[in-house]
Amino acid sequence: MLIPTVEVKINPGRRTANADHIRELAKSISEIGLLNPITVDHRHVLIAGLHRLEAAKLLNWPEIECTVSSLEGLQAELAEIDENFIRNDLSPVEYGDLLLRRKAIYESLYPEARNGGDRKSEKIRSAKCASDSVKSFVDDTAEKLGVNPSTVRRQIQTAKNLAPEAKEIIRNADAKITKKDALKLSRMEPEQQKEAASQLASGEIRSVGEYQAAAQEQPAQGTLPDAEQAESRTAPPAQSFALDGKRFATVAESIADLKNPDKDCSCTPDGFLAEITAFAQKFRRDIEWYSTPYYEVVFPALTSEQLDYLHQQLALIHSTAESLFQKVKGT
Repeated sequence: MLIPTVEVKINPGRRTANADHIRELAKSISEIGLLNPITVDHRHVLIAGLHRLEAAKLLNWPEIECTVSSLEGLQAELAEIDENFIRNDLSPVEYGDLLLRRKAIYESLYPEARNGGDRKSEKIRSAKCASDSVKSFVDDTAEKLGVNPSTVRRQIQTAKNLAPEAKEIIRNADAKITKKDALKLSRMEPEQQKEAASQLASGEIRSVGEYQAAAQEQPAQGTLPDAEQAESRTAPPAQSFALDGKRFATVAESIADLKNPDKDCSCTPDGFLAEITAFAQKFRRDIEWYSTPYYEVVFPALTSEQLDYLHQQLALIHSTAESLFQKVKGT
C-alpha cells in the first residue's frame, strides 16, 4: 500500500542514516524504482527501510510503498534491530549497542530463555521445562546473523566491557576501528582503553597490539591494581637471573652476529630461566582472562560433573609443572 512519506514515524534514538548511502540509493531508485517496500506497523512507525525512506524524501516522493506488519512494540523493535544488522558500515560500538539492546528485548519477550536454574541435580537436568523450546539469546542471534555462537559471545563481551570514554572515541573516530581491536580494548583497564583508543583514532598506532607491545616495554608507573585484583593475584617471585644486554650499533652488525657460525647458542641457566619466566607471565595473563565477567556468568550453571572435570584440568596443569620442577631438581 502507499502512504504519505511525511506520515512515516521514526522512533527516537534510532541510528542516523548515512548521507552517502541515501544519495546512492536515491540514484538507484530514480533509475529502476523501489524494489523493496519499507516496513511499518499499523501506526506507521518505521520498522525497516530508513535509507529507502530518506531516499524517497530526497527524490521528493509524496508517497512510498510500504508493507504493514502485525508486529508491535518490542517485537517491532527487535525486527528493526535485525534489519540494521544487515548493514556493513556499522562501527564496533554501534554493532555492540544493537546487540545489547537486542539481548534486553529478547530476554524481556522470552524470560525463560535466560533461566539458568538448577542444573546440578539429575532430576532437574532430565526434566522437561518450558525453556527447552526457546532458544537462548546467543543461539537465536547467531542463527539470525549466520555466525558462530562464540562470535556473538565475544561481541557481547566487547559491548559490555568497553568503557564509555573509549566508546565515544571510537564512535567519533575518522579511522575505521575493527571489531578485533575493539575486543582487545574491552579486555584492558578503562584508562588504558581510553589511551589506546585515542592513539588508534589519531593514527598514532595501527592496532591495539602496537599499544600493548609498547606498554610491555615500558611498564606504567604510579598505578596500582584495585584492592580486589591485588588480593586475587600472587606476586611473582623476584628475578633470579641476568641476561647479557648486548647491543649492536647497526642492523648489519646484529645480522652478522646471528650468522656467526662460531657463536655459542647453547642454553644457559639464565637463558632457561628467562624463557620460563616469559612463559609463566603469559600463562598468568591468559588464565586471568577466565575470571572476567564474560565467563563468571556461567559459573553457577556448571554441573557437579563439570566442576570435577574443571578441577582435573587445572590439576593436570599443576602436576605437569610440578613434574618439570622435580625433573630439574633431580638433575
